[in-house]
Amino acid sequence: MEHDRNKTRLLELQRAAGTGNDRCADCGEPDPVWASYKLGIFVCLYCSGIHRNLPGVTRVKSLRLDFWENDLIEFMKSHGNLRAKAKYEAKVPPYYYIPHSNDCLVLREQWIRAKYEREEFVAARVCQDPCTAGSREGFLWKLGPGRRQFHKRHFLLSAREGVMKYYEKESRGPKAVISVQSLNAMFQEVKTGHAHGLQITYNTDGQTRNLFVYHESGKEIVDWFNAIRAARYHYLRTAFPNVPEHELIPRITRNFVKEGYMEKTGPKHKEAFKERWFSLDSQERNLMYFKDPLDEFARGQIFIGRRDEGYEVRPGFPMGVRVKKRKPVITLVTPGREFVFICDNDKKQKEWIDALDGIISQC
Repeated sequence: MEHDRNKTRLLELQRAAGTGNDRCADCGEPDPVWASYKLGIFVCLYCSGIHRNLPGVTRVKSLRLDFWENDLIEFMKSHGNLRAKAKYEAKVPPYYYIPHSNDCLVLREQWIRAKYEREEFVAARVCQDPCTAGSREGFLWKLGPGRRQFHKRHFLLSAREGVMKYYEKESRGPKAVISVQSLNAMFQEVKTGHAHGLQITYNTDGQTRNLFVYHESGKEIVDWFNAIRAARYHYLRTAFPNVPEHELIPRITRNFVKEGYMEKTGPKHKEAFKERWFSLDSQERNLMYFKDPLDEFARGQIFIGRRDEGYEVRPGFPMGVRVKKRKPVITLVTPGREFVFICDNDKKQKEWIDALDGIISQC
């Protein structure tokens, strides 16, 4: 009986308005069913697994399955997610990436460790200037030519100079000097085959260049990611001083809206269909295609304009085109050409149409 009463009290506390307990304290997932009885917060199943690896800092129980003593319930009642946020997230820098429930494990784990284990954002900490935070030097493992092997390379990032460089040998000059203006970074666990894999992109001679890197340490790779964000924030804040903060933050770094394989034919729609890897960048409004997901440069890219400029995406072949293909088809209409893609199934066709239409519809 007491177990049932306490479970009811906990669930009522989790759903109580104005407490912030109805979402995971760490990733924002709705309806968390676990809680840390040392920190007084409610967390989701996935974040609870990370908390279990920090026994000296936090301990978790299930709201539904475990027994809760009265004193633990009173502790939860006197704390809660909003109070924990006020303490542990008091000074999160604007450039620091706060992960969501669909983000990779290393981002969520290092966010939780930064908050509760290292207490990086408590009020007593001095906020780091983005120019200083955007300066970093060290080694990363970079994927080499042929996409077969990673090589240890020396990287240097300077927000003050507005560049990122990497070196193959210390005695020589930099292999590449990358402007922070076009620099982007995103985690790519599946594509790189590494839990700490990062894809760095930048523009060179009118093309998008890809670098794939990783580090053995989860903390190190997340620190590099946030250093890149700090450098980007410093650049954007300087270049666009009148842009409101809430509009600036989403432009610091970005993930591709969608990626995956489709088949593509040529401009006459009579050429053989070839499988290509596609990456859709909503900020640059570009659909890039590669022979291999780990290629350094795209085989081509398609600008995605607005609907009132003559852009459209729809299922099926263009008028008059007949091809002996039974898989779902997409036609992307641009002012200069109609592009035809073939998807593996109806689900992927709908996902690509929705993603492309989302960019066509945005201002």
